[in-house]
Amino acid sequence: MNSQFEIPALNTELSSQIQHKLDNKAKPVGSLGRLESLALQVGLIQNTLTPQLKNPIMLTIAADHGITAEGVSPCPVEITWQQVNNFLQGGGGIGLLSRIYGMDLWVVDAGVNHCFEAHPRLIDAKVASGSENFLHKPAMSPENCMKAFNNGRQIVRRFFEAGSNVIGFGEMGIGNTTPASALMSIICGLPVDECVGPGAGLNSDGVKHKAKVIQSAIEKHGISESVFENLARFGGYEIATIAGGMIEAASCRMLILVDGFITTSAALVAKHISPRVLDYCVFSHESDEQGHQKMLRHMNASAVLKLGLRLGEGTGSAIVYSVLKGAVAVLSEMTSFEEAKVINTSHIRIEK
Repeated sequence: MNSQFEIPALNTELSSQIQHKLDNKAKPVGSLGRLESLALQVGLIQNTLTPQLKNPIMLTIAADHGITAEGVSPCPVEITWQQVNNFLQGGGGIGLLSRIYGMDLWVVDAGVNHCFEAHPRLIDAKVASGSENFLHKPAMSPENCMKAFNNGRQIVRRFFEAGSNVIGFGEMGIGNTTPASALMSIICGLPVDECVGPGAGLNSDGVKHKAKVIQSAIEKHGISESVFENLARFGGYEIATIAGGMIEAASCRMLILVDGFITTSAALVAKHISPRVLDYCVFSHESDEQGHQKMLRHMNASAVLKLGLRLGEGTGSAIVYSVLKGAVAVLSEMTSFEEAKVINTSHIRIEK
């Protein structure tokens, strides 16, 4: 399967050169902490000692979910299409934060149960008007699942060819913590009740009900050895589209900004298709959703921020972009000891 998706290996031979450059900046060695490790990662992704972030794109990908018929979300499903319209007008959390932090927001209709008017910021990649209720039948046919996956690849490829080298992912879809929890349970091999949370505001009884629905669906459809089959059975159109987009972004050596719980479930899918995709991912924040923390641990990933976010939409990706700009500037622009005419203390290392 992995041979279908050629993701280049990072040139780790460059690591020592990047680290040497960071250590010779006019500061104590390692004193900029996570900024330095992020700078190293971006340098390796771009295979250069002077990385640049170009034309940052934010993709907020939307879809509806048939599983909401089982009462797994307290919110009306109409909110999905209403929020899409809100985002297109620059509203919502992602509309605001993309603008504040300098990312170019595009909204993708991957499977919303609504007919949108044409809009210059809306990408029509609708495969169906929402997924099926996966308690009773697979969420997507294998063909539709693959179509959504390939849509994500094509969308990202277009932005890459237009000059972007950094792309953030977010989502919008009432009920989508349910497919994300199902995929997490299957891929991570964890009990369902360790993967579910309140989502948009379920109480404890609602969380238990959601776990019961997911468990019943898994027992009905079974677990496949194929990640694509599991994605089709239990996923959603936005999750499949994001997973494909991540695979393509990594194949293009783009920096990938991953948002919260649902977006990370797509990264989990992508990782099990081609593990190298994680080399290109920056996990923006650690959500308050319990499943998110466990997914990150499963992938040996460490989030940059912990802000108590649980909105989704790509908001964490937008916020972390500001941190990445600082990290890249440290490597590419910060003065060295020699340039600053400061005594070089790079040989001094603090014992931990």
